[in-house]
Amino acid sequence: MRILKKLLILSILFVFNSCDKNDTPEITSGTLAIHFNHDWNEYPIDFNELKYTNTYGNLIRISKIRYLISNIILHKSDGNNINLEGYILVDLNKENLTMYASNVPFDNYSSISFTFGFNETDNIDGAYNDLNSESWNWPQMLGGGYHFMQFEGKYKDTGTENPFAYHMGTAKKSEGIFEQNFFNVELNGFTFSNESTLNIHMNVAEWFTNPNTWNLNEYSINLMPNYDAQKMMNENGKSVFRLGEINE
Repeated sequence: MRILKKLLILSILFVFNSCDKNDTPEITSGTLAIHFNHDWNEYPIDFNELKYTNTYGNLIRISKIRYLISNIILHKSDGNNINLEGYILVDLNKENLTMYASNVPFDNYSSISFTFGFNETDNIDGAYNDLNSESWNWPQMLGGGYHFMQFEGKYKDTGTENPFAYHMGTAKKSEGIFEQNFFNVELNGFTFSNESTLNIHMNVAEWFTNPNTWNLNEYSINLMPNYDAQKMMNENGKSVFRLGEINE
């Protein structure tokens, strides 16, 4: 009996000694939150306040900003990229500003890229029930699929406030002829070493600035069927995003 007790004690000691800290599995991935922030030349966005002036000189009151981001890719210098599933309809009114990606490998990423809107493969008319319920569809007579952005408010230039509806999607070139109007954004790299929030910033003022100085007296409403306006939005949108900090 004594021998059995000694053997039992030795077995227990062996098990405890084997459970050394060095045997704990290393955590190599985690959840990456991608958070979209918004400013007007680094000033906070306040809805329904007549306080922003675009480059042309229109005084602006913002009431709505929402837009679609898809096809997010984390790029590595060795070419082994990480494609994040899904898309996000960013909506400032609803404070839907963050997309979560699980099981993202901890690593140094050389850049992050994404599509503003949907590309031609994903922009399928009526294919996404959640977007359909948000009245996010783009009219079939204008090419179908979905909006890329709805940016609305009022502007004041000559003493009177008038509405503007800066809506972006597929560009109608002529009757029955449409052009894809999405664009791709690629931003600087970052290090992901712990579960973190990566901040991406949109400078809303840039939609009216570069390379086209936007005159709301000329382009304010009925822009969805306006081919020139759609192409100008595409050009101006390519400078609106910048990479911010990563917060653990």
